[in-house]
Amino acid sequence: MSRSKVITTEDILSTLCHSVTEVLSSASGNSISYSAMVQKITRTCMRPDIGCFVLFDGGFTGLVVTNFTAQAAMEIYQDYMRSMGMPEEEIAQSHLSDDVSNVMGELMNQIVGDFTSKVREQLHTSITQNQPKMMAITKQVQISVDTTMDRPQARRVTFTTQNQNIFYLELAMDKTEFIKLHDFDIAESVDPDTIIANQAKKAQDKKKAANAEVENDADDDFMAQLGL
Repeated sequence: MSRSKVITTEDILSTLCHSVTEVLSSASGNSISYSAMVQKITRTCMRPDIGCFVLFDGGFTGLVVTNFTAQAAMEIYQDYMRSMGMPEEEIAQSHLSDDVSNVMGELMNQIVGDFTSKVREQLHTSITQNQPKMMAITKQVQISVDTTMDRPQARRVTFTTQNQNIFYLELAMDKTEFIKLHDFDIAESVDPDTIIANQAKKAQDKKKAANAEVENDADDDFMAQLGL
């Protein structure tokens, strides 16, 4: 009998880290990487200069905290705004700006959304999330999950931006294992933007084909009138 594959907390953390790098790198054009070494920690905290937390529940319960230094947050924020075509004079220059917190909160929302999608596809379970709370802080704030967790585990991962600025991700969740009883195909994620673009291309190709057919019919009629 073949041994069943077991998915652990570290595997789930790795999936979350991939979501962080994929979303932030795609949104900002900034090359984001994370350390291969993971820290075991006893508690999660929001730390200066910009912190964010997201609760999730469902197949398993947990908390995600991200802690950005002012330099890391501003680098990602400004790269993202430039990639969106925002004029330089309209881009905030301080990490205390509400616009920075709002944009970083939206990016965090995209990260956790991508993560929940991956969990659904890869683990065949579902988790839900609350709206990320991103804020500039000057003191350390301890965050705990207001629910019962079975043998909670906490991990911290270090991320590095293209300009070597640092930020951290902390994950607290149930000590859990997912055991694969049999092989299954992982469904490919559906990108709404890709679907819309493909449909638009099909409609455009169909219109071109129809126009070409009309032109051919007109040429045939003209040739017939000439007796050719």
